[in-house]
Amino acid sequence: MDVAVLTVGNELLAGDIENTNATWLAKELSSRGAEVGRILVVPDEESVIAETVREWSAAFDAVLVTGGLGGTVDDVTMEGVAAGLDRELAVDPVAKADVEATIASILERRPDIDFELKPEWYASMPAGATPIPNPEGLAPGCVAENVYVLPGIPEEMRAVFGNVADEFGGDVATRTLYTPEPEGAAAEPLATVGDRFGVRVGCYPSRAGHRTRIKLTANDEETLSEAASWLIANAGIEITEETEERAE
Repeated sequence: MDVAVLTVGNELLAGDIENTNATWLAKELSSRGAEVGRILVVPDEESVIAETVREWSAAFDAVLVTGGLGGTVDDVTMEGVAAGLDRELAVDPVAKADVEATIASILERRPDIDFELKPEWYASMPAGATPIPNPEGLAPGCVAENVYVLPGIPEEMRAVFGNVADEFGGDVATRTLYTPEPEGAAAEPLATVGDRFGVRVGCYPSRAGHRTRIKLTANDEETLSEAASWLIANAGIEITEETEERAE
């Protein structure tokens, strides 16, 4: 399953907030066997969101969009996704009922709130989309075609993703190896194993400089095992596999 992740927010582009959502989603998707082919940050601009969604929904099996849901002027993600899928923006009745119940609960706990919370701000989504409940906040997510829209607040994003997590899977398998040699010493054998077995290869020096991490990725466990075994036996440098990565 080929997946793309689109994170939305001017605050991300300005560096005001660290983009932890992209990292978390990439790890979750990869661990489930999906392959993340794109990660992009875009501003809170409807046209930019729409253009990206239009292109990516045709190119990938699924697109995850996170950020920009809610009732403020810069929350235009739902509008952008709707435009990208050539749909109208509409208030979903199921989402509206859920939002109304959440607002009632908030006002019961916080009777001092003196500003209006309109359900329409949070329950609007591309027409015909399926709402995804948000147990941690006001704005529900939704899925329209192959586009999944999630809130930007990390706790809410993770909770909403949890409702659809089982829909993301695949056959991608990975193996992590280590060598005490510098990255350059592994360049030739890594190129060879990639060509010989058709696996994808990543090579990453440690921050402390003690060893180099090698990541092999394949579409099935058999190919991955053969590639890892061949590399350990034929690299000409020390390469080992550990069951758990020690702290660097």
